[in-house]
Amino acid sequence: MDFRAALLEQTRAFGDLIRPADPATPVPTCGEWTLKQLYRHVGRGNRWAAQIISERRNQPLDPREVRDGKPPDDHDAAIEWFQRGAQMVIDAVDHVGADARVWTFIGPRPAGWWIRRRVHETAVHRADAALALGAPFELPDEFAADCLSEWIELATVDKRHPPALDPGQSIHLHASEEKLGPTGEWTIAHDEDGLSWSHSHSKSSVALRGPVTGLLLAAVRRKTAADAGLEMLGDAAVWDGWLERTPF
Repeated sequence: MDFRAALLEQTRAFGDLIRPADPATPVPTCGEWTLKQLYRHVGRGNRWAAQIISERRNQPLDPREVRDGKPPDDHDAAIEWFQRGAQMVIDAVDHVGADARVWTFIGPRPAGWWIRRRVHETAVHRADAALALGAPFELPDEFAADCLSEWIELATVDKRHPPALDPGQSIHLHASEEKLGPTGEWTIAHDEDGLSWSHSHSKSSVALRGPVTGLLLAAVRRKTAADAGLEMLGDAAVWDGWLERTPF
């Protein structure tokens, strides 16, 4: 998957969506944020990542120290500011090399890791904007599946938080798009080795099946399983517990 092209495309689509909208529009899926706070968060986040990369940092960067971290007051200029951030991430990776090790919130990773992280961050927040505006939201199936894989990976390796499943609990997610093959299935389990995930098919404490974008939106708490058109079998309390305890 070309994550560079996807980052530019998702950012462009996000900008096109919010350009005609009122920046004061509430975004219900992000607490008390407005649309302006949402796109400022994403635009500054890209600059934050780009600065971490370009400075080859091995320590976190205070968001307040991000260069050009605030959008202009003029709305059109602010959208241009927002859209430039994606290219800044790509340029920073090109400058230091995709394999250069830099700080991330889950430990040192190659600089190129940030491109995939930022494209999925952008896509999920574009969903926030679309839901706030009553606009349609679609993702290519393969992209949505990778977005879900990346989210599950973060949720299982982020040691800043306790495991989101109790020992012995497991979750199976199954996308209804058959063309995804094995990449359209996810099993998350807490066994004797700790919390882990795979693309395997297995019987779990709870299973959810439906469109892959619906699985993604449910996993990141943008829609309920029912609203996302998902079928749930098994112990719904395990799924609810996972949602309550996963980070971000």
